[in-house]
Amino acid sequence: MKKSLEALFNELIEQQEKKLLKHASAIIPNVTTDDILQPNDYPELENHPFFRYEEGQLKGLHAAKMAVMAWEKEVL
Repeated sequence: MKKSLEALFNELIEQQEKKLLKHASAIIPNVTTDDILQPNDYPELENHPFFRYEEGQLKGLHAAKMAVMAWEKEVL
C-alpha cells in the first residue's frame, strides 16, 4: 500500500511541477526548473498571483505526501 500511495503522490507532484513550469515559462520564457524553486529571485513570478497559487498547490502536495508517509510509518 505504501508504494502505491507514494507513487501516486510522486505522479501528482510531477504533473504539478510541469504545470508550474509551463505557467512560469509563459511569464519568463527562459525560466528553468531550478528557477521556479526560488521564485523570489524573479519579481515577475514572486508577484504573480496565479503562479503563486499553482506553487501553493505543489507545496500542498509535498506536505500531504510527507504527512501520509509519516502516518504510515506510525501505523504500519
